[in-house]
Amino acid sequence: MSEGLVTVTGASGYIGSHVVANLLARGRDVRATVRDSSDPIRVDHLRALPVAEGGTLEIVEMDLFDEASVHAAIANCTDLIHTAAAVRISAKNPQRQIVDPSVIGTRNVVAAIDAAGTVERFVHTSSTAAIRPMAWKNGETLTTETWADDATLEGNPYGLAKVMAERIVRKWHSEGGVGKPRMVTIHPSVVFGPPMSEIHLRGSLSFLNALVKRKVPLLIPIQINIVDVRDVAEAHVRALTMGQNAGRYLTVSGDMQFSEISRILRKEYPELKTPRFTVPYVIALVFGPLFDKRITLSWARQHLKRKLYWDATPAERELGMSWKSARDSVIDSVPGLLEKDSN
Repeated sequence: MSEGLVTVTGASGYIGSHVVANLLARGRDVRATVRDSSDPIRVDHLRALPVAEGGTLEIVEMDLFDEASVHAAIANCTDLIHTAAAVRISAKNPQRQIVDPSVIGTRNVVAAIDAAGTVERFVHTSSTAAIRPMAWKNGETLTTETWADDATLEGNPYGLAKVMAERIVRKWHSEGGVGKPRMVTIHPSVVFGPPMSEIHLRGSLSFLNALVKRKVPLLIPIQINIVDVRDVAEAHVRALTMGQNAGRYLTVSGDMQFSEISRILRKEYPELKTPRFTVPYVIALVFGPLFDKRITLSWARQHLKRKLYWDATPAERELGMSWKSARDSVIDSVPGLLEKDSN
């Protein structure tokens, strides 16, 4: 395998930043794409990353909707890790704010791969949201055989975006024959671990930030499936050369109840005084949006007081992954949350 240039899209994001850090620690040449290279919270943490001998970092601007910038970002690279997407489960205009960045952006990315003619390995960041149907059985364990094909713009726009984007990638890959690069998709659950920038607090870390900053007085009865951001980054990098071509790999280390997370934080950081009381299910249904504005009644009915599990053993077996514990991921998130949150 030639170790040429690696392009990482969405490099200022939570997963993307850790992918860049992982690659630079290996001494790789990395081209990191960001939306605005003049924005300190998007680039300063990248420029501060240690670079092992032989490695280099180039930061370029890229807009997923701008074909020319996507082509320029991917030109001449041998490896591509595509993490760029809108990470939000609800929006005033879900088509424009959630679905389009994933779908149009992914179309532009695969077109740029074809135009470049140099990409040998392609790793696409998907999500458990592309696997989890809107209707699932309490206590069920899902594998990568499942698709969230029942996702709708009204009921599950994030799942819809992830399904559509991955379908684009897989259709493009299957139609290419021997000329297409190696391709793998990675499917993280809720991602915790050290943030590098303030913008990393807007996604999955908002769950923890609400507890750490005492933004919620009470807890809701919900299970959270967790994976460490450093493990997610490692899985992406390993997938460049390991695992099956066209493989789908879940990255999930375990699960915890929201109340258990609060209890761990209270024990490890007593000064935080995180909430102790979990509200009854019926009250949580009605007042869920007070805990998190992204929570809708339909989402609450499907997720609160119910459990879902994921089979991540293929990533362990074929990518050689082992996982940091959910507990350690929670604890390791806190110093960065306290440091980065300016609110």
